[in-house]
Amino acid sequence: MTYSTATTAPPNILVLGATGPTGRLIVSQAVARGYDVTVLVRSAGKASNLKGAKLVIGDARDETALRQALKGRDAVVSALGTPASPFREVTLLSAASRALVSAMKAEQVSRLVCITGMGAGDSAGHGGFLFDKLIFPLLLRKVYADKNRQEAVVRDSGLDWVLVRPSVLNDKPGRGAVKALTDLAGFHGGTISRKDVARFVLDQVRADTWLHRSPLITW
Repeated sequence: MTYSTATTAPPNILVLGATGPTGRLIVSQAVARGYDVTVLVRSAGKASNLKGAKLVIGDARDETALRQALKGRDAVVSALGTPASPFREVTLLSAASRALVSAMKAEQVSRLVCITGMGAGDSAGHGGFLFDKLIFPLLLRKVYADKNRQEAVVRDSGLDWVLVRPSVLNDKPGRGAVKALTDLAGFHGGTISRKDVARFVLDQVRADTWLHRSPLITW
């Protein structure tokens, strides 16, 4: 199914990572916009307060579960995350992305909006002193190695993708406006609320402004 961004009908979307703090806001804002929302979750218990969304139980790395969840969908929003992992290798994000791309092609769903993070790809080294010199190398190096693999999978997918790289996340009220940057010259660090990330990500389901691009979003 190829979704036309020119249509006025609310889209039917699948949200991955819906039980995380940003994913929950994506679901609630999408429902408020009138979107038809399906979420793929590993446990129904963790998704008990995702009101207005249809639940599909399964693992995001399982292509069969993904294909079930993709039935009737127009687009996918991936808010998958993984905890800091100083010592162990991380593979969840890239493995899930490979399965997702294959499932989306099989189900003919072309639009993918995927959250990665500041520090992925060519945004590495733009997080400011604390992030770049302490947090990233000590806690997030292995996570971001997998985010880079994830981004490569998405870029090579042939889908209609947008990669969204938020700066450091906070839980403050949204401001309703963000800076979206691809030229990071002179940019070193920043922060943004999860609410504004959710709003920006959902906007990309229907807009082509950042199609096949990787904006870093910040306040």
